[in-house]
Amino acid sequence: MTADKERPAGLTAIDREMARQHADARASFENNAAMAADVAASIRKSGRLLLLGMGGSHAVGRAVEPLYRALGIDALALPLSEQLGQPLPLADRTVLVTSQSGESAEVVRWFAQAGGSSDVFGLTLEGGSFLARTAPCLVGAGGTELAFAATRSLTVTLALHLAILAALGEDPAPALAMLEAPQDCDIAQALAAIGKVDTIVTSGRRLQGVAEALALGLTELSRLPCFSLEGGQLRHGPMEMLGPQIGVVLFRGADPTSELVTAMALSVVETGAPLVIFDASGQAPVAGAVTLTFKPAAGMAAILAMLPVAQRLMIAFADGRVDNAGTPVRTTKITRSE
Repeated sequence: MTADKERPAGLTAIDREMARQHADARASFENNAAMAADVAASIRKSGRLLLLGMGGSHAVGRAVEPLYRALGIDALALPLSEQLGQPLPLADRTVLVTSQSGESAEVVRWFAQAGGSSDVFGLTLEGGSFLARTAPCLVGAGGTELAFAATRSLTVTLALHLAILAALGEDPAPALAMLEAPQDCDIAQALAAIGKVDTIVTSGRRLQGVAEALALGLTELSRLPCFSLEGGQLRHGPMEMLGPQIGVVLFRGADPTSELVTAMALSVVETGAPLVIFDASGQAPVAGAVTLTFKPAAGMAAILAMLPVAQRLMIAFADGRVDNAGTPVRTTKITRSE
């Protein structure tokens, strides 16, 4: 990549989305208190939450799944396609259907098959969408995300969940502080470490949902087969693939799983695989890894601190690997077919 390379139009579009994501996320939290209270009341009554979505929407579900569980809620995130093919019973469950566009093919078919319910709600960025017309919805600020690869939509949807969690009694202040004063990190060393690898594997424990969101974005933008494995799943066999051409990105927060992430990091270093750690644990850096250090944080605060920096890394990685990063060649922004 030369210094005078023109910025691809697709990445310029993503830049515009990212520039407003923190303001839109704050507005989304503030503007959805009433609907968040209704969702919270349903969750309190049922004690069980099913989070349905596709792509980035499912990654958000995976990211918030442990946050609801920490409040004593039986929360489960599933791809909407899986619920269509092998459905879980919905009786006595609160259901949150997430679709940034509100128009995905699976969303339309699921409502046609499942029908409506007083305990089915939606999260979307588009107030005029099929989803918003069909179910009571929390609607993110700023309207539809236009750029390919989810960035602003992830942050805004997380803020909608923050509103629900706050209505359930969670203190939103630490997470809101990350939106008010985003922490920046220099990604140059991290980019140099993974810039030439054949593929990237992302992994976490309680922060596994963020790892999955990053892997999805890396794949979409770079067109390389990047993927994510939860930390225990990575340990149970797939470490056989690790070596100098396989990049690894780990997420470590200030939570009880941090020591397991540290142990994985030490094992990755031994394989010679380039390693980047997004670290909000407050613990010492791991020798042999490139560490992006954040203020100690857990839960939603850690997610909202790390995600924008992870987005910058995935964009820079893709820009160095393909000429027209951000312009899809095989898919569309809104997936209208199954």
